[in-house]
Amino acid sequence: MRNRTTVAESKISNKAKISKFIYKQNETSKQEICQLLGLSMPTVLQNIKELVESGIVSEVGKYQSTGGRKAKVLSIADNIKYSIGIDITKNHTSFVLLDVKGTLIEKKRIRYNYESSIDYYQTLGIHLDKFIEESNIDTDKILGVGISIPGIIDEDNLMLTNSHTLKVQNISLKNFSQFINYDTCFKNDANSAAYAEISLNNKQCIYLSISNTVGGAIYMNDSIYKGDNFKSAEFGHMIIKPNGNPCYCGKNGCVDAYCSAKVLSKHSDDDLDLFFKELENGNKEYLNIWDEYLDYLAMTITNLRMVFDCDIILGGYVGGYLDNYMLDINRNISKYNNFEVDTYYINAAKYKKEASAIGVGIQFIDKFFESLI
Repeated sequence: MRNRTTVAESKISNKAKISKFIYKQNETSKQEICQLLGLSMPTVLQNIKELVESGIVSEVGKYQSTGGRKAKVLSIADNIKYSIGIDITKNHTSFVLLDVKGTLIEKKRIRYNYESSIDYYQTLGIHLDKFIEESNIDTDKILGVGISIPGIIDEDNLMLTNSHTLKVQNISLKNFSQFINYDTCFKNDANSAAYAEISLNNKQCIYLSISNTVGGAIYMNDSIYKGDNFKSAEFGHMIIKPNGNPCYCGKNGCVDAYCSAKVLSKHSDDDLDLFFKELENGNKEYLNIWDEYLDYLAMTITNLRMVFDCDIILGGYVGGYLDNYMLDINRNISKYNNFEVDTYYINAAKYKKEASAIGVGIQFIDKFFESLI
């Protein structure tokens, strides 16, 4: 009995392992699966056969021959399942639709001010149903709906224990899902955004979320480190200037007081896009503000590099604008990091405003592949 169970468990594990590998690689071959997963060719052939017959994997072409038979290109099949992500902020709600490859199919962002009320949660469900209807997909193929929320989330007890952004404490996460007719899960917004950035490359990294508050996530050993009390990666509350500007947490000199998006947008009627447009136009006042901002951002990045010694991804609202300013960031970092000349380890986030919604939506896709039998 024990041997039969072991064989069955191995089969389940291999099928899930192979399908998830194909999903992560986007396209691969049987030979590459054998080599990189350390599986025998008969094991791979049998599992691929079952995955193709079940419609999960497709043979989408052949690699160019280097002699001998051409290897077939394997990919996850199109349109077999979908996942939805919702990102809730103080003033907006974002919806994204992902296919089972993790590709963004549809997105929608609406202005919808948060309040902890039955009307808000009911309307959230109505907006979701409308988004799904507009996407014109088979609802039976929806794996679930992930909800990203700014704040400290206790996933085990389904509680939002504290959210400075939403101005609430100790409320049940079931409030958000009570009018949603699909499986749901909940994640912190910064952790979700980090997961969107790193889920397909599995590199150890730090995600620095630079939005109206500063936070982040620590991705180590193939998972996000949450801390003993779900409070890990509160980078915004590291002190970079003793007795400096006041922070909303009650301390002085925190990163948040010098690097949040509000530090910039307060000079442009709370319009971050306008700030960067003026910066591009050479507005001298904004250039001076930007130079000071970059100095504090460089301190923060250097501190994180010294502690974790891994890649750092710059995301959040500000991160969405940084592609054109990486050289400026690197120059500032050189003032504080005397150990490294090259700043290859710093990258601007590839996802912009939809990062948190995408990241929390991917959770259901991962679960789908892990559950294959």
